[in-house]
Amino acid sequence: MAVKDLLRVNREFKETPDGRVFFDSHTAVITDLTNVRLLRCGVDTVRQLYRGLIRPEIMCLFEKPGAMVEFAGQIWHSGRVSKDSGYQYKLQNADLGIILLVKNFNAKIDAIGAHLKIEVSPHAIDALSPERLQDRMDYYASAVLTHREINQCAVHLALDLQGWKPPVDLVARMHCRARTQRDISGINEINWTTKSSTYGRGETFMFGSASGVQLAIYNKTEQARATDKLDYWESVWKRRDSFDPQDPDNYDPDADVWRVELRYHHSVIQQFASGSIDLKSGALIDTSSFAAFAGHLDGLWRYGLRQFKLLCRPGYFEPIWTLIREDVRVDLPVDSLLDDTEYKRYYKTSRGFSGKNVELFLGNFVSLLAREKVGAKKAFKTLQQWDCWPVIRDHYAAKEMTQDDLYKHIKDLLTERHVRWGRAV
Repeated sequence: MAVKDLLRVNREFKETPDGRVFFDSHTAVITDLTNVRLLRCGVDTVRQLYRGLIRPEIMCLFEKPGAMVEFAGQIWHSGRVSKDSGYQYKLQNADLGIILLVKNFNAKIDAIGAHLKIEVSPHAIDALSPERLQDRMDYYASAVLTHREINQCAVHLALDLQGWKPPVDLVARMHCRARTQRDISGINEINWTTKSSTYGRGETFMFGSASGVQLAIYNKTEQARATDKLDYWESVWKRRDSFDPQDPDNYDPDADVWRVELRYHHSVIQQFASGSIDLKSGALIDTSSFAAFAGHLDGLWRYGLRQFKLLCRPGYFEPIWTLIREDVRVDLPVDSLLDDTEYKRYYKTSRGFSGKNVELFLGNFVSLLAREKVGAKKAFKTLQQWDCWPVIRDHYAAKEMTQDDLYKHIKDLLTERHVRWGRAV
């Protein structure tokens, strides 16, 4: 059953598509969101991926980790990065708001591969139009790679608002297909495999996986204060203030700002690029760069808020979810293509083949585990972090095997391998 919105009305109780008062005809509950301030919805992070061959002179920049080096006319901090990032080295300039991750862990240095990812911070995104930002990223990519090709991009979209905070039963009322949910309410410090954050006494709710579509809801004021960036964000939130200091729509420095953030992995952006259709031409949008995809970010925002559904009761959206889905537009100096595009994701699934490759892989995987004396628990965790995990999971799900069943299957295979052939063979 499709989830519906509650009736939107104005203060005179007349139905209107932009009303801030919501009426539930079943329960007769009235929700007034007039005092909710939608401060800004923008792009918080851009990650642009490139393929190519690393220029030989680039590797000289990393001979002394931690050194300041000159690259592309700027001074950068060079260093190594953890294997979790998928890359080996980085060039960082926090003043520019740009990080270059260089040399893919899974590709040879003397071969063409996905050797570069450029990450751009909010203040750099804010300062440049999508076209100028793309030119800047392409310039740095050309300085790192020969045979440069744009691979795909990843984006994070963030809405900052006041006058609302997550209800205590948010997790119970958030409906989504995501297998991962985290409620980190009241925890001072959180550590994950790819991120460590200290949010004071803030609250953070996370749904979904970093390798797909992820929703995060957290206290942005607390986070900005903890990272010493509150002054910058307050300057952003005040941009839409009117000349009247008493205007109720102005940013209130005494009230906390909450952020609703949708994070799209580059593989999901590729699914949209391969499955979404231009309604005028009938062609696939087939984009690969951030600049080319920028006009579609309103579509991504709406899609995300329909994938993650905050309900007031079964079958009906919470009023705040309707408000931020329908009334919010991503703040970028580009024409929105929301009304000109039919957004769909193109999935590659395990149904398109017999699954023989999955079975062969799992057998070889178990043999390597036995040889390296890796336990089933660690092996299964590593398998879940692999890019091909969704295909493996779906293959066994088609055989009516849950993830627990698959873990037990791997454990049984590993035990059999140890007993029949020994651990070190």
